[in-house]
Amino acid sequence: MSTAQQQHNQREPVMFLGQTGAEQTRTVADLVEDIQALTTEIQELYCLDEIPWCVGYSGGKDSTATLQLVWNAIASLPPSKRTKTIHVITTDTLVENPIVSAWVRNSLKQMKLEAEAQKLPFQPHLLQPEAKETFWVGLIGKGYPAPRGKFRWCTERLKINPSNRFIRDAIRTNGETILVLGTRKAESTKRANRMKKMEAKRVRERLSPNMNLPNSLVYSPIEDWRNDEVWLYLMQWENPWRYSNKDLFSMYRGATADNECPLVVDTSTPSCGSSRFGCWVCTLVSHDKSLAAMIQNDEEKEWMQPLLDFRMELDAEENRERRDFRRRNGNVQLYERNLDGDISVEPIPGPYIKEAREYWLRRLLTIQTQIQRTAPAEMRDLTLITLEELSEIRRIWLEENHEFDDSLPRIYQEVTGEVFRDPRPGSDRALLGSDEWAVLEEICGDDAMHLELMAKLLDTERQYRTMARRNGIFEALEKCFETSSRSKEEAIANAHYKRDLKNAAEQGNIETVKQLTWASLKFPAQFGNDNLSSDRNH
Repeated sequence: MSTAQQQHNQREPVMFLGQTGAEQTRTVADLVEDIQALTTEIQELYCLDEIPWCVGYSGGKDSTATLQLVWNAIASLPPSKRTKTIHVITTDTLVENPIVSAWVRNSLKQMKLEAEAQKLPFQPHLLQPEAKETFWVGLIGKGYPAPRGKFRWCTERLKINPSNRFIRDAIRTNGETILVLGTRKAESTKRANRMKKMEAKRVRERLSPNMNLPNSLVYSPIEDWRNDEVWLYLMQWENPWRYSNKDLFSMYRGATADNECPLVVDTSTPSCGSSRFGCWVCTLVSHDKSLAAMIQNDEEKEWMQPLLDFRMELDAEENRERRDFRRRNGNVQLYERNLDGDISVEPIPGPYIKEAREYWLRRLLTIQTQIQRTAPAEMRDLTLITLEELSEIRRIWLEENHEFDDSLPRIYQEVTGEVFRDPRPGSDRALLGSDEWAVLEEICGDDAMHLELMAKLLDTERQYRTMARRNGIFEALEKCFETSSRSKEEAIANAHYKRDLKNAAEQGNIETVKQLTWASLKFPAQFGNDNLSSDRNH
C-alpha cells in the first residue's frame, strides 16, 4: 500500500468487534499496525523452537490471508533463521467445486516454484481421502444415502481424516506440531464462542489446544479480523507467491447471486466475503448458491450445469423404493415415523439397492463424459470419479455384496465407449460372472430375496474355495441365512416382534412376554421366525 493511500485511509474509520465483543473504531492505520505486530509475533513464534508448522490452506480468502501473513513474516527473516519447514496442507475431497479445485491446484504449483526460488521453507501438500473413504465409494459402492444432518457421513472421511493423518505423522516424527489456521471470530457467533472457549484453555500465549489431536496447538493470527479487513489486506498487499488475489476476488464475486462485490480499497467498503465454496455434491445445505451463481453469472461456466442438476437429484425428496429395508449389516431397525400427526413404526431405510447404485454410477459417468467433451479446453481433463474409486466400488460390489454379475465394467464401457482397466491385482479372475447371474435370476424368478440368498451362498463358497484352511466358512454361510433367508414382510414382522418383546420385558409385563413367546412358537411364519422356511430350504 502506498504512503498516500495509508494517509488517506487513516481518516476512514471502520466499526469492528474486538476480542471483548464490544464495538470499537478501527482505522486502516490500526490494521497496518496490527499487521506489523503480527509479523513480529509470527517471527518470534517460528524462531522459538523446532516444532514444525502446518498451515491449513483452502484457497479461500481467510486461509490465503493467513498464509500470506506467515509467508511475508518468514521472508523477512535472515536466511540463517529460516530453518524450520512450514507445511502448507490442502485437502482435496475429490468432489470440490471444479473451478475452486483448479484454482487451488494451480496455486500450490506456483507456491512450490516460488518457495524454491525465494529459498523459503514452505512445502505445499495436496491431501486426499483414501480410496475406501471417498464420497463415491460411500454413495455408489456401499450405498450410503446422500448425506443429511443426522447422517453426516462425509465430513470426517473426506476432510478431517486426510489432514489428521498428515498432522499425526508430523507429531509422531517431532513429538508436537503447531497448526496455523485462518479461523476468525467474525465468521459466526458459534465460531466465536468456540474460539473463546479454547482461549481459556491456552497453556501458551496465542496458542490454543487442539482437542481432537493431542500434542497439537492451534495458532489463529487473524482471529479478530473482519471480512472487510481480510479483503483490504489481500487487495492492497501483493501476494508473495505471485498468485493473483484479484482473481481470487473475482472468483468470490462470480459466486454471489448478483455478481456484485465492491472493489475493496478502504475499510468503509462493504465486503462480499460471505460466499462459501465446498463440495459440488453437498446435500447438507439447501442450495449450492456459489455453484448456481457461477453458472448464472458467466456463460463460459454453463458447462457445469449437469453437476448442479445431479446434485439436485441427489437432494430430491426421499425415494424409499431406491433404499433397502435393512441396514448395511443386514438387520432391520425400526423407528417411529410421524406421518401428518400419525405415528407409524417402520424400518429405517438402509443403503441404496443394487439398481439404484448402478443408476448413480451410470449418471455420473455420463456427466463426466459430457463435460470432457463440452467444457473449456483447460477443464476437459476433469475427472469426477477416479479409476481407483471405480476399482474399490467394483471390489465392494463383488466381494462384500456378492453381486458376481460384475456390472461395473459393463456400465463403464457402455457409457464411455472404453474398456475398464482395473488396477487391482487379480481383479479379473472369477469363477462366477454375468452368465451365471442370468441363470440364477431365471431360476429365482421374481423372488428377490431368494436371488440374494443364492448369490451370497454361491459367492461365499467361491471366496473360500482357494483357501488352504476353510476355517469360518460355516459361520459365513450362516450369516447369509441370517440376513437374506426371510422375505421383506417376514423380516419386518420379526423386527416388530423383537421390539414388542423388548418393550414388554422392560416394562415388566410378564403376561405380554408369555403371549408373544407362545404366539411366535405356534405361528412362526406370522412373526418372521421361520428362518429356513420350506420354499427357501434349498
